[in-house]
Amino acid sequence: MDFEGQVAVVTGAGGGLGRAYAVALAERGVKVVVNDMGQPGGMSAGQSAAAEVAAGIRAAGGEAFAHLCDVTDAEAVENMIDETLRRWGRVDILINNAGILRDKSFAKMQLDHVRQVVDVHLMGSVHCTKAVWPHMVERGYGRVLMTTSASGIYGNFGQSNYGAAKSGLVGLMNVLAIEGERKGIHVNALAPTAATRMTEGLIDDRILDLLTPESIAPGALFLVSEQAPTKTILAAGAGVFAVARMTESAGVYLPEGDRSPEAVAERWAEISDMSDPVITASAFDQTNRYAAIAGTEAGATP
Repeated sequence: MDFEGQVAVVTGAGGGLGRAYAVALAERGVKVVVNDMGQPGGMSAGQSAAAEVAAGIRAAGGEAFAHLCDVTDAEAVENMIDETLRRWGRVDILINNAGILRDKSFAKMQLDHVRQVVDVHLMGSVHCTKAVWPHMVERGYGRVLMTTSASGIYGNFGQSNYGAAKSGLVGLMNVLAIEGERKGIHVNALAPTAATRMTEGLIDDRILDLLTPESIAPGALFLVSEQAPTKTILAAGAGVFAVARMTESAGVYLPEGDRSPEAVAERWAEISDMSDPVITASAFDQTNRYAAIAGTEAGATP
């Protein structure tokens, strides 16, 4: 895959997955903006983890600079993209990777911890994507990658805030993929499982060696390449890659005189039968499909 001369912004790239993505992109000739929040304890920008990653890329012959900003700060994000455009004149790739955890069971969770997690994961991705979107539209090309999670797709105990944010990113990806398709912008989501700062203490030590950020990076690079699909969720971990999809059962029509909770219960086995699943392109596609089923069935009902 040829990435030569492209420019990427990777958020949360001071370590873990973001660092792996930034380094892998730079190895293929991409100029990389290494974004991170910085370090506690009053370290300067030059001493930050992001600066170390950028310095490592430059030492290996690549081009990179570190930019410390909080993705929840829309103005700071705009400044980061403006600086990128001043330096390199383009942004081809955005990887929304920045994230935090505030795990607790829902009964014990503080509302502030819900807001914080949603602000970083969901609104942070909104801010970064909004900042690059006009530029990508103007150029007729762009690749945006959201970071979702199995917690948002399937659920996970103690992560209602995280799961809600990550599920929200799938919704954002779905809509932006539709809006960006005619403009040459592909939008996808990656659901990684890896051993990083965010998962310390949550994963059994016996499998940590398998769950490296580097084992996921090839999937991320594919999803931001020229050959990338769009509106796709790629799950990845330990070198395993799989596509996750939202599907519906084929659907069962209930005549108007038989639309009762009891009728739904009686025919639940048919309604929930996923042996012939349907992949729906959009909300309108779903509406049109239901209308077509209803029209056909109603016309056949005496």
